[in-house]
Amino acid sequence: MRIEKSTARGSVMAPPSKSMAHRHLICAALASIESGEQSIVHNIDLSEDIKATLSCLKELGAEFEISDGNVKICGMSGAVASGDRFVFNCNESGSTLRFFIPIAYYFGLPSLFKGSPVLMTRPQDIYKKIAQEQKLTFLQTEEGIVTAGRLQASNFKLPGNISSQFITGLLYVLPLLSGDSSIELTGGVESKPYIDMTLQVQALFGVQASWINENTLKIKGGQHYKAYESTVEGDYSNAAFLEAFNFLNSEGDSAPLENVCVDGLNPDSLQGDKIYREYFKALHSGFAKLDISDCPDLGPILFVMAAANNGGEFTGTKRLAIKESNRGKVMCQELEKFGVKTQFEDNRIIIFKSQLHTPSEKIEGHNDHRIVMSLVTLLTLTGGEITDTHAVNKSFPGYFKVISSLGIALSGVASSELSSEK
Repeated sequence: MRIEKSTARGSVMAPPSKSMAHRHLICAALASIESGEQSIVHNIDLSEDIKATLSCLKELGAEFEISDGNVKICGMSGAVASGDRFVFNCNESGSTLRFFIPIAYYFGLPSLFKGSPVLMTRPQDIYKKIAQEQKLTFLQTEEGIVTAGRLQASNFKLPGNISSQFITGLLYVLPLLSGDSSIELTGGVESKPYIDMTLQVQALFGVQASWINENTLKIKGGQHYKAYESTVEGDYSNAAFLEAFNFLNSEGDSAPLENVCVDGLNPDSLQGDKIYREYFKALHSGFAKLDISDCPDLGPILFVMAAANNGGEFTGTKRLAIKESNRGKVMCQELEKFGVKTQFEDNRIIIFKSQLHTPSEKIEGHNDHRIVMSLVTLLTLTGGEITDTHAVNKSFPGYFKVISSLGIALSGVASSELSSEK
């Protein structure tokens, strides 16, 4: 695709939060296991990751109807009781994989987890260690990850700097076990907002878990999810790619533009990526030093904002290496094509203030949705071509349709990428 120099103007609705959608759908399905009652989840965008979660819920026996961005969870069929093995295809969704491994252990049936080659290389040592401690099966084979056995209530002790996806996965099922459990996180707790988002959605569906101190979660066993009609809130993660257009003017002491207005965001949201506005302002005002430990998904767009403005130093970047691409490394590579000087380290990245120029070669999207959307933002300043534009379907299928409606000039857009289909 070619992106022409252009300015975004207009008002748009924030897309639904993918992170929250996973949580609503899984809790709604778990609510139907015993009661068979229906739940409805409103405001669902069928991104590739959400499709993966729906596919895995279907494998569990969940029955659902999808209409107009709403998903009605209609109960569980007999698949859970009658099947001899679950086969969960997680595609490229790390959330789906890590959320469903504990769910498979709850049901106890042998399970096979499949996914893209990149996904299957993501570390799963936390679950492997738990499996060893509880004498459960956890095998990584050429076919995929094989699990078997029933998870038992316990006092789990985990490093605080691991992905919150492991903690959320455990939180889904620990309340359903017969005994009480706890999760103690040692050291500093990273990505805590995502854990709090899980607790918030669980509470909507009648399940309670709580922090008893800043590092320990207490989970009472013997609980049951209850049917509920819920609505997924707007997504701050993807809204950042839209509001970023307001922060591309770095000349002098000019204030951020107000050309693009993103509606539909909950001001009281627990989403950690809500901090993007504060970080954008800091990068627009001058060279900023920012810790992204709690908001790693913002890394690529923050690097772009630094490049387009006054530069910045970012810490807490280590986890970017195990996303859909090695995001820190590839962003430095691609930004250099714009004339941006960078410094890449294991847990720190510096983007120096630079004079941007139009890239003399294609910008690579690295099959990573957040890399593509971030670099498209910068290309609206310089013009240029970018590959792997299909990757946006992973989280924001309507991205190119939205930015085109705002006045960003595009060419070579596949019809599927401008589709308004939900």
